[in-house]
Amino acid sequence: MSTLPIVLKDPRILLLGGGAVALHKARVLLDNAIDFCVIAREFCAGFDELPLVRIVKGIETADLADFALVVDATGASEVAQLLAREKQRRLLLVNAVDAPERCDFYFSALLRRGDLKVAVSSGGASPTLTQIVRDRIDRLLPAELAALTAVAGRDRQAGHSDAMALRTQAHRLLGEVLLIGCGPGAAALLTRQAYEALQLVDLVLYDHLISDEILALVPAGVKRRYVGKQKDRHSCSQEEINQLLIDHASQGLRVARLKSGDPYVFGRGAEEALCLAQQGIRVQVVPGLSSALAGPALAGIALTARGYATGFSVVSAHLAGNRFNQAWLELLHLPQHTTVVLMGLSFAAQIVEAALARQVRPDLPVAIVANATRDNQQVIVSSLAQLVEDARQACRPAVLVFGEVVRLQARLPSCGGRIPGLESQ
Repeated sequence: MSTLPIVLKDPRILLLGGGAVALHKARVLLDNAIDFCVIAREFCAGFDELPLVRIVKGIETADLADFALVVDATGASEVAQLLAREKQRRLLLVNAVDAPERCDFYFSALLRRGDLKVAVSSGGASPTLTQIVRDRIDRLLPAELAALTAVAGRDRQAGHSDAMALRTQAHRLLGEVLLIGCGPGAAALLTRQAYEALQLVDLVLYDHLISDEILALVPAGVKRRYVGKQKDRHSCSQEEINQLLIDHASQGLRVARLKSGDPYVFGRGAEEALCLAQQGIRVQVVPGLSSALAGPALAGIALTARGYATGFSVVSAHLAGNRFNQAWLELLHLPQHTTVVLMGLSFAAQIVEAALARQVRPDLPVAIVANATRDNQQVIVSSLAQLVEDARQACRPAVLVFGEVVRLQARLPSCGGRIPGLESQ
């Protein structure tokens, strides 16, 4: 069977039937401002709410006289026979709901952005499938397309449309950047939203913190670009990364910027989002599980274990320009408090010196959790006094945990980098 999707201008349609199926078709026709009337002996309650012409009667051949397009939503064999006889006499196109073998035309699953319409059809094979595909497309098209379509229409009518300018505007509008939080590394800890977002992108920008497990989830055919950011070995500066995001999104691409942990937890996601927003680029943030939470948990460290801690803080030891952040050190004096330090391993010596200068106890428990959730996860239980020496044995990236909760590490279960019951397939 061959089909050709076309758009009919100002069609007039006769709808037959008054049940739930006919009600659905009536709503579709109304949503698209189609001129139609409906005939049935009885109408279900929903028709009372619709602004349309209803004719309450049995269906007769004479009712078809002024129509070339008919939608049969009755499911009645006698109506099917009546329509078949009329089709033998003259040109009459029929859509018989749930009877594709009797259809001369099909309804598409429609998606609208003002005057812009996207129609998905399976040639009557599967309305369910067309709706699923339509809904997936719906997630990709911004509402602002309606306004752009209206402007393009007015410009064309006025005779001064600029195809190049319109193309540029459309690409910029359709482009989008997704700041995707990828968690600490284990694919099992990636959120469903993050996984689904990865399946719908054109380009992925990633750095050394993104695990091979996560990269393996990127569909084949999606372009990847490594943007570095490893300490002291940046292949791209933050400004260059921002410009890459702008440039690719401006071409109409859907770009994923993969972030270790959560984009807004010391991931510079806010900087990128602000930069993109200032350029009029659409941005979507997909939260992720921070290593500040997952690392300690999988290492057997309960950040707020009752009797040991009533709260916790997450801080960074690293400031712009590779400077050491000392502002958080007073937290180490708080009773029953846990302090989680990101990007602190390389500053171990400065942390110890500054903390001891502030009279922090040398025996304050400290844990180093390196490569959290990965096969080579490493946990070192130490103390403030021993931190510098133990830090030399640790790999990167690592999380530092300060507080009495560290004393429970030997007694609580730990996972050694493997997520129980969710090993990678």
